[in-house]
Amino acid sequence: MCYDSYTALISDKDYENAIKYYTEALELNPSNAVYYSNRSLAYLRTECYGYALGDATRALELDKNYIKGYYRRATSNMALGKFKAALKDYETVVRVRPNDKDAKMKYQECNKIVKQKAFERAIASDELKRSVVDSLDIENMTIEDDYAGPKLEDGNVTLKFMKDLMTEEITICGDTHGQYYDLLNIFDLTVCNVYIFINAIYTHRDFVDRGSFSVEVILTLFGFKLLYPEHFHLLRGNHETDNMNQMYGFEGEVKAKYTAQMFQLFSEVFQWLPLTQCINNKVLVMHGGLFSEDGVTLDDIRKIDRNRQPPDSGPMCDLLWSDPQPQDGRSISKRGVSCQFGPDVTERFLEQNKLQYIVRSHEVKAEGYEVTHSGKCITVFSAPNYCDQMGNKGAYIHLRGSDLKPEFHQFTAVPHPDVKPMAYANSLMQMGMM
Repeated sequence: MCYDSYTALISDKDYENAIKYYTEALELNPSNAVYYSNRSLAYLRTECYGYALGDATRALELDKNYIKGYYRRATSNMALGKFKAALKDYETVVRVRPNDKDAKMKYQECNKIVKQKAFERAIASDELKRSVVDSLDIENMTIEDDYAGPKLEDGNVTLKFMKDLMTEEITICGDTHGQYYDLLNIFDLTVCNVYIFINAIYTHRDFVDRGSFSVEVILTLFGFKLLYPEHFHLLRGNHETDNMNQMYGFEGEVKAKYTAQMFQLFSEVFQWLPLTQCINNKVLVMHGGLFSEDGVTLDDIRKIDRNRQPPDSGPMCDLLWSDPQPQDGRSISKRGVSCQFGPDVTERFLEQNKLQYIVRSHEVKAEGYEVTHSGKCITVFSAPNYCDQMGNKGAYIHLRGSDLKPEFHQFTAVPHPDVKPMAYANSLMQMGMM
């Protein structure tokens, strides 16, 4: 293939083949900075930010004057929450291209974030942080006279309230990322009656960000948690964190639809969400995957201090960020956070903890799910046509029988109101990557 064909693959959003052919081209010409930079762009579009960062850095090692390399390294660092490193590269671009409006806008936005983070650190106190809940005056909150929406009964969430809120019962497992109308479609597809519903266990994570109906998604899920607290379970994903919410839309959406205080309240609640769920001592469910080191037990997981923003490494980080790989052992994460773990790592963990298999999400899959590691590692993803562009199916799982054998159910995307994904995201994430 010629160079123009490679770039056409990116234009056509065929990122997997673009990565494949740029990799083959680099094997023939390993000193081509443009190839590294363009493969970096393909990795960015598939959210492999660690690989994107590595390729952009390599492009600049080969040609320190290649401006697109600085752009893509900055974008990779922004996606990873490394704002100071991103700012340094944007400064370089602006210095070289002082009349580039796009570069200047990105520099200004990144600089604003760096200053905001510095201010937050400066005012932080070592004293116990006061909860946002303490500042709410619920008794004196007023309801508009013309309000005709769902209402609590004596202050309690009821099944009628939930039906009025979103019209159906729920069965779900996997990411939805603010795709509320696809969530409603899952409710329709499962056709659960109350008896089935209240005798089942439901898990879900990465509720918010990217899709522009994250508020509707999270309020619906929290409503069912209140309605069925012993049977409806919500797990934390890597997008239930402040840094991700700031970049990928949830913070902006909450502030646009409610207030900054409301976002702070969501942030507090997210910190208390469990990281894993063990079903019948046989199946462990988490968002990301297994650990950077062997020897982690279920007791170790229970002891994790989860009421915080996740650290950059360690078991909490791994549960939110890691991914499986086909080969044995561990390798550097394609995301630039945590690790990738092989079938042998999964086997050892399951054997040590007397489990049968793990279920995780965290990755888009063309068929909505994927079974790897000899059936012992299952990935499920419940946001079809992710971000209105990936063309993937969504899926959910039913676990049935005493052996908890998984049954996979696939579905496709449904129409939604004309609000594009990432509509509330940080402006840097909405801009082109050049």
